Amino acid sequence: MITLHGFAVSNYYNKCKIALLEKGVAFEENLVWTGQSPELLAKSPMGKIPFLETPQGIINESQVILEYIEQANPQNPLLPKDPFAAAKVRELSQFIDLHIELVARRLYPQAFFGGTVSDSTKEGVRKDLTKGIRSLKALVKFSPFVAGEEFTLADCSAYVHLPLAAMATKTVLGEDMLADLPLREYATLMRTRASVQKTDTDRKANQALMAERMKAK
Repeated sequence: MITLHGFAVSNYYNKCKIALLEKGVAFEENLVWTGQSPELLAKSPMGKIPFLETPQGIINESQVILEYIEQANPQNPLLPKDPFAAAKVRELSQFIDLHIELVARRLYPQAFFGGTVSDSTKEGVRKDLTKGIRSLKALVKFSPFVAGEEFTLADCSAYVHLPLAAMATKTVLGEDMLADLPLREYATLMRTRASVQKTDTDRKANQALMAERMKAK
């Protein structure tokens, strides 16, 4: 049995959880918050989540976790057999992580956690996201899934990241910078999947738990 450690509000945690559910992998979940405790650092050197505990040891970084899940469990493949097509799915998944989510994440303190971000941060995000979104449009398909006709690992990233980026830009920058993408239709499609329904339900429950935890601090 493998164990996914982290918390269900995290989009990176949910990215891995959707993949596990899609592939029908038996796994357990263990609630772990981020931090710098010796216990956490012994398993996650950066004090980050998610991390995956396997019989052989622990794996960190969500994209690596996705690759492990796919390689260790050949059933219900989330990558095409063709090497080039598989590489294009990996490219899109990595691109969404690096050039959309991690850029928009600089707005999250103000968008979701009651903080503020500087004008220079806002300007930098707008500039970097403009470039990232323009490039994303050259890669993404939405036909109906982000990499084509089949659900792939790229959808595990797209569903959890793109709506957050859109919401953050609308809240903090005053415009949804991803408005030209068919995210509403895509989200509707994704929510027909049992893996996404389960992940969304657990995320909402964990949001309430996180809110109580933050009040107690």
